Amino acid sequence: MGIEKLRTEIRREQIVQAALNLIASHGMRKLSIAGVARRVGLVPSAIYRHFKNKDEVLDAALEFIRNRLLDNVKEVFEETIDPLERLRRLLMRHAKLIRENQAIPLVIFSEEVYHGSPERKARVRGIMQGYLDRVSDIVRQGQQEGRIRSEIDPKTISLMFIGLFQPAAIFWHMSDGEFDVTKHTEKAWKVFSKAIQAN
Repeated sequence: MGIEKLRTEIRREQIVQAALNLIASHGMRKLSIAGVARRVGLVPSAIYRHFKNKDEVLDAALEFIRNRLLDNVKEVFEETIDPLERLRRLLMRHAKLIRENQAIPLVIFSEEVYHGSPERKARVRGIMQGYLDRVSDIVRQGQQEGRIRSEIDPKTISLMFIGLFQPAAIFWHMSDGEFDVTKHTEKAWKVFSKAIQAN
């Protein structure tokens, strides 16, 4: 990879992270090229070298979220072969991702992100579906190995898995970080794992 291409990718990542930070602190409505530029320490025209408009920045933020979710899945597959341990580690990684990127629930679950844009709505749905599919793969593995109850649809378990942290993430955001999402997630995992484990 050329130095110039690397610099461009690094700058694009900085812009996306600045956009997510801006959303986290001020909400979707305050997202603007000028606001992002201030956070990166650039003039607005410099942002336009990398993104045509605010919509392109938002699309790049969605790609950032997608990549982080899938990276988490990949990492737990490399760390352990045990399906229940994979789910536990994935859950804790997701809680960490939310703590470090408070804007993620705001972006994924905000109607403002895809209002008037069926393409972006489909993209958000695709991100969530892709993540759920990978969780379902872990569940199926656990069912095949006799570790997870086989009578429960893997898709149902996957949706329940998402439910372990999503409401907590929203509450954490609403409490300005006072709610301990990690502690909640650890407790929720104990209940969830007992419910899905095969006898």
